[in-house]
Parts: sequence; structure tokens; C-alpha cells
Amino acid sequence: MSILFAFLAPPAGSAQNGRFERPPQNGVYATCIRQNELYSTADQSTPPIAEIMPGREMVVVDKNGNWLRVFANTDPPDTRQSDQPEFGSQAPPPISGWMQDQGIVTTNTLNGDLIVFGAADAAEEAASVPNPPPGMAEQARLLYRRVVLMFPQSRFVAEAMYRAADIRWEIQKADASTLPSAHEKQAWLREQMDENEMKNVMKYFPSTPWADDAAFDLIDNRLCGDWQGSEQCPEKETGYYLQYVHDHPDSPKAAEALYDALWRQASAGDMWSEDGNAKRAQQDRDHARGILSEMEQRFSDSSFTARGAEVVFKIDQGMAVYAGARE
Repeated sequence: MSILFAFLAPPAGSAQNGRFERPPQNGVYATCIRQNELYSTADQSTPPIAEIMPGREMVVVDKNGNWLRVFANTDPPDTRQSDQPEFGSQAPPPISGWMQDQGIVTTNTLNGDLIVFGAADAAEEAASVPNPPPGMAEQARLLYRRVVLMFPQSRFVAEAMYRAADIRWEIQKADASTLPSAHEKQAWLREQMDENEMKNVMKYFPSTPWADDAAFDLIDNRLCGDWQGSEQCPEKETGYYLQYVHDHPDSPKAAEALYDALWRQASAGDMWSEDGNAKRAQQDRDHARGILSEMEQRFSDSSFTARGAEVVFKIDQGMAVYAGARE
């Protein structure tokens, strides 16, 4: 089994382990890019036995006219921490049946990787609008996973691997933000997003924009939940973002990381000022000005540089940057 097929497969002992991880001996890997109904026989007049959502893992084992006999996985979504079983396997076994040969992409489909990646991209865009259709983000993640597992040599594999990981990350991040622990100052007291898939993007595709993006996302797990009036939080977080830029100088996220650092230094300056420590406030504000100088030299056309300039303008005008500070 290639390392790419192993990548998105869950670890040993998990609910999905051992199912469709190796190329099937008596069939061909497949997925669907639309919702398909599964029947017990090749007869559409009978009630369907299941509905298979786009991106589900399937194996086609037989064909009868425009009907395909398949084995399909129907696992619950794995994007939320709450979806993970605490003990044992709770996932249903693959279901067997017949479906019409429409919207089915197999590993033998011409440009199959392009088709599945396009379907995933469209689903991800649909998930980004206000009040998206239910399950659209999970659908996009599944389709990206199929690109990786079905077409390991595809030019889209690195991007699909990252996008699948990022969708899961963002959903877990949103869920964690609703918990009482989200307001804890110490990062380790908050619900953490699962880092395994992000780290694997960095492992298998180092020195790529997708590895840079994954490393940027990982900073989330190190941030304070709520600063609680402590200047140490924004100052420490500044260090994380500056270290990221040092380690990933050519990252598409470098300008954003510098802005995140600048804003935190300006905010820390406001907090020190509120606490009556003018010297520390001046130090942090000067640091923010220094970060802006670097941004102007390296990323003069970036919107993040423009935003940084607006923050420094506020500093120079004696205006508060941090929402908790008084002007």
C-alpha cells in the first residue's frame, strides 16, 4: 500500500481500518460525484435500500447494462470530534447493491482526478455561502479524500490532501469555539483540533504551499483561548507568527502571519498602557512598527500590509487598537 493511500486511512484499530485500504482484487475503486440511490437489484421500480452521498468510497464489482453492482461505505462524517467513537467500532460495514451508472468515477475514468477534484471544489464553494446545504462541507472533504486515495499520482494530490485536512480543521475549530473551555487562557486547556492530517501534508509534501498552509493552521492549537488581560498572551502569540515567517519565508501566508504578529504587538502595547507600564507599551508598539517596515519591504502590494499600516497609524495617533483598551 502506498504511503498516500495510508495517509487518510485512520490509524490501526479505528472504525475504518482495513476497509478498502488496498486496491480491490475483484473490482475497481470508484466514487460518485452526485447522490446516488442504491438498490437491492438492478431494478429502479423497487424501493432503494440506501442513498450514497458524493465522495463515498466504493468498489465496482460487476456491470449489467447501465447498472453497476457496488460495495459502498456509509460511515458517519469524521469531521467533528464528537463523531469519533470512544470505544470500539461504531461504523457500519460496507453495503452492497446496484446503482445506475451515472455520476460514477472510477480509477479507470479518463481525467478522473480532474473530475473528482472539480466536484470537491464546487462542493467546498457551496459550503462557504451563508446557510449552505446540510453536509456540504463533509461532502467536499470526502471528494478531496477520493482524489488522494484513488489517484495517488495526480498533480492535485497535495492540494486535495491539504483541503481535506483544512475542512476537517475548520469544522473542529468552529465546534471547539462553542465549548466553555474555548475561553481558557492556556491553549492546552481548550479542545484541540486533530493535527495528524495537517502534519502528514507537511511530511509528504514539504516545501510546498500546501505544507506552508498546514503549518499556519497548526498555530491555532497554540493560541490563548481568552487573553484575560494578560500581556503574555499576545506577546507569546507574536512569537509564534514570527517564527512561522522565519521557517516559511516564501509561504503564501507570510504576509498574513506578519500582520497577525503586528496586531498582537499593538494590542499588547494597549494592554501595558492600561496597566500603567509606559515603557513596556512603547517597546511593543515599536516592535509593531518594525514589523510593518518588514512588510512594506517584502509585501508592499499585500492587503495585509495595508491593514498593518492602518494599525500603526492608530498607534501614532494615540488611538486604541485592542478592543479592551480605552482611548
